[in-house]
Amino acid sequence: MVETVGITKAIVNLNDIQDKFNLTQTNDAEFFPEWFKKLPDITDAEKATLDRLKHRYLYYAADAAITEGTVNIIILSPLLELTGLCDPPFKIRGEQFVKIEIEGGGSEAEPILEGFIDALVVQNQFWIVLIESKRYGFSVIQALPQTLAYMMANPNSELPSFGMITTGEDYLFIKLDHQTHQYGLSDKFTIAKHNNREFYEVLQIIKRIINGTVQE
Repeated sequence: MVETVGITKAIVNLNDIQDKFNLTQTNDAEFFPEWFKKLPDITDAEKATLDRLKHRYLYYAADAAITEGTVNIIILSPLLELTGLCDPPFKIRGEQFVKIEIEGGGSEAEPILEGFIDALVVQNQFWIVLIESKRYGFSVIQALPQTLAYMMANPNSELPSFGMITTGEDYLFIKLDHQTHQYGLSDKFTIAKHNNREFYEVLQIIKRIINGTVQE
């Protein structure tokens, strides 16, 4: 009988996810141009909305670490509303149960990984993972192993998957090619700077991804 193991227990670091799924990170800029090439323009009204969301986040963050639920209400949901992802033809799903079978593993069958992803999934192509910054210095990169594991459960494996990990303050984008088992990362973007240029880029990247890939 094949053992079933929770994803968060089986995947605790990048070595785990790379070994179990034969994944490799590529630094080839042409692998993931969606995060820096041909980014769409955004309007002054959209910039004003992002400025307001940034100030709102900093207002709440001044009290201490913010819970996932609060971040979702005050910044992530309004951000997705701004991109149009909440309306047709897109459809957002909340917490999802996923199950992943690992191929190979020698004489003994590899366990089946399963778990609930605290994420928003847009048409199986764009996975948005919200993590709680429980302590100062928590980095979005620490959620990368589990996020890649969940993205591997994408039923539309013939097409690349995209992901965004965020604490509300920091944002990291991922591209995963299921055919080559390669993934690439964007730079990390943050709203904790004097100007709001990086938050504008976050919106541009989301629009670039959904306009160029999710609708195909």
